[in-house]
Amino acid sequence: MANVIEVRDIIKTYQLGGSPVQVLKGVSMTVTSGEMVALMGASGSGKTTLMNILGCLDRPTSGSYKLDGREIATMSVAQRAKVRNEKIGFVFQNFNLLPRTTALENVLLPMSYAQGAPAGAKLRRRGVEMLEKVGLGDRVDHHPSQLSGGQQQRVAIARALINNPTLLLADEPTGNLDSRTSEEVLRMFQQLNTEQHLTVLLVTHAPEVAHHATRVIHIKDGLIESGSPQFAPVGQSSSSAGVT
Repeated sequence: MANVIEVRDIIKTYQLGGSPVQVLKGVSMTVTSGEMVALMGASGSGKTTLMNILGCLDRPTSGSYKLDGREIATMSVAQRAKVRNEKIGFVFQNFNLLPRTTALENVLLPMSYAQGAPAGAKLRRRGVEMLEKVGLGDRVDHHPSQLSGGQQQRVAIARALINNPTLLLADEPTGNLDSRTSEEVLRMFQQLNTEQHLTVLLVTHAPEVAHHATRVIHIKDGLIESGSPQFAPVGQSSSSAGVT
């Protein structure tokens, strides 16, 4: 299987108060096509900085980052934005839905930046199909304020899927949800992973979220920890889990 994510010796240094602060200190990792991986670390571990690089929101000070075989680290801001729109679907803790637009309009938003996107009835039909996929076919014209937290996150997932991404990047996706709704959302990620072979990267500090992945990558103090334990996904015995 090909690597969707291939990171080699990534260093990220920020200038704070005139002094350099190295947040990532030579990170290397890979994620294979069709994997569901959790990137796990405490606050200050460097996981948010790494997530921003993996999501093409930032670029490293040095090192190599290949996404689906393309070198990203040397791309310009505009080039990264194009790759981001074509290759990555984002799901965030705070949903990031536009409050004055309907569920359908929120889902279709990424299509406004996509080249060769369908228009008119065909575009609407695609948006409705995405909402139906996440169980919200009857909430097409509802605004975020008319939806529960779990329903808003499902809209965000539908929006993330609208461009057929190579990678679904979920940043603390259950942080604002109760435990029952969190479980439903995480099982949805598992379903997308197993049924559509979508590559999923969960960025989290919570073991109960990471347990839903098939592999866990631990980051601490700006470095990937070797020998990280691999959790058994929910519904799978721990005896079948290896190590990363």
